Amino acid sequence: MTAFNMQAVIRWQAAFFRNRYVLFILFFCLYSQAFVAVGGIVTARQFLRQYLELPPLLYLFWYLNVLIKPSRFQALIAATPLVFSYLGPDISFLLLGRVFRLSDLAEVPELIGVMSPVYLILSGGAIGACLLLPVLFLSFKRWKTIIAGALPLIALVIAVAIFPQLFINGFGRLGREIVNWSDAESVINNGRFAMLCYREAERRLAHTKTDAFYDRPAYDQEALALANWLKEKGYRRNIHVIVMESFVDPTLFTAATYSQSPEHPDYKKMFAGRMGYSLSPVFGGRTSQAEFEVLCGAPAFEEMDGVEFNSFSGTQAWCLPGILRESGYRAAASNAFKPNFFNAVNAYQGVGFDEQYYPREYVPANDSYLSTGDVKREIYMFDGDLFAQNRAFVSKALAVKDHPPLFNYVLSMYGHLPYILDKKKRPEFLKLTSKYRDGNLERVANQFWYRGQAVAEHVRELGKIDPDSLIVIVSDHLPPLAGIPTYRKLRYLKDGKGNLYVNRMLVIDRGQARKYPTIHHYNIPGLILDVLTDGEFHRRGDGWFPAGLGRAFGAAGQRA
Repeated sequence: MTAFNMQAVIRWQAAFFRNRYVLFILFFCLYSQAFVAVGGIVTARQFLRQYLELPPLLYLFWYLNVLIKPSRFQALIAATPLVFSYLGPDISFLLLGRVFRLSDLAEVPELIGVMSPVYLILSGGAIGACLLLPVLFLSFKRWKTIIAGALPLIALVIAVAIFPQLFINGFGRLGREIVNWSDAESVINNGRFAMLCYREAERRLAHTKTDAFYDRPAYDQEALALANWLKEKGYRRNIHVIVMESFVDPTLFTAATYSQSPEHPDYKKMFAGRMGYSLSPVFGGRTSQAEFEVLCGAPAFEEMDGVEFNSFSGTQAWCLPGILRESGYRAAASNAFKPNFFNAVNAYQGVGFDEQYYPREYVPANDSYLSTGDVKREIYMFDGDLFAQNRAFVSKALAVKDHPPLFNYVLSMYGHLPYILDKKKRPEFLKLTSKYRDGNLERVANQFWYRGQAVAEHVRELGKIDPDSLIVIVSDHLPPLAGIPTYRKLRYLKDGKGNLYVNRMLVIDRGQARKYPTIHHYNIPGLILDVLTDGEFHRRGDGWFPAGLGRAFGAAGQRA
């Protein structure tokens, strides 16, 4: 090869690697590989094989370059929104273990409501900078190119929003495998943006498919038949269901060591060897998904929305509270936080509660028995304070002559991120002494000591007030802590597959703790009706709530 040809090749190579589009793809390869090293899902090699992802990504980069004024920083400014559109969902995956969907944007108001000021400022500043930077450098001089370049984007939006079935059919022919049981595998096969569009089209299609269910006389008749059956049988026991925010048992981290046991002696004495497990539909957040399963007895598939409760309008859905109310129960829901979270008011009305109570501090005009008290240092109402007020409510309800049986549902909020303790009321009791340290877990373990004491006291005192009752206590989900690596490195339940969804469940039947085989949250309504009817519910076998409950809830229940 001549010197002239060699110089030409070198110049071509230099020009190639200085090309903004080549650098853009190389950056995302490095980015993907870096995230895999800390727990991400898409390697650089897998990223380069995503033929449904790369063309739209390059198109968006080109279009942003068209919109932004020419300068030496044009490419960098154009790339910023796209980098952040990857970074945000990837951080969410690292912390919460789930792939971001567009429907998750509905949770933003709730997220803002529970974020600390520091996190709110940092995240708000990052998002604001990402959006503001391109706006400051916009240029509309190439207006013809801008209009023409927008057409593919408009076509994509129309296809997903208006013609979801056509989009899904086309995706099925052109894309790689959609793994229905794993969003992560589907993203590896097809790409983040591609799956974002696909899942949104699926959600919109699900909305159209449900139109046929609004005319539902047969469904109503079946629900009324079950309610009448319960009423005729005359089972009148009171039921107390408590869903606790992030009630993780620190002793289940098998590689974690502590300076003191995280279990309060009262809690250990009452429940040692008599604690069970229930699988939540979520990890790290979205309490309402766990609530949906516990109250409605159906899996939270996210077909209609990222949060099932957001789809409720208040119309009777015939969940467990509604069926019990129709059979003669008084159904009351007590929520320790704000009513504007996860569409709670409409959702609770839809599942069947005829009474809803929230702390007066959040709803001043509401006649509620609840008060948060002083939460300046801890943000959220302590479990013990919530339980004490609820016991007073139960005592008052049961003191009424010829009172109806009570379905008493309670949702706690203490234990939510950022896991703060009021050290004047609840000083730190223990230290995490493992080689791998997570300050969040240390705070959660300290909280658990006090929360366990509150649970034991509540069960003991509630048993005195209502000795014939059935009490079910379950954690909504595991807390995110410092992310999934904490659960892996400290070997939560020996780090087995699926353990990120395994939560503690306590069942107290007529004052005695009972242990059951591991179930799902959506099995809890069936468990309640089965215990309530001495096993007749599962033998009835009419299809209401998950089938096969007899094996788990009949002879298997072990009275301690």
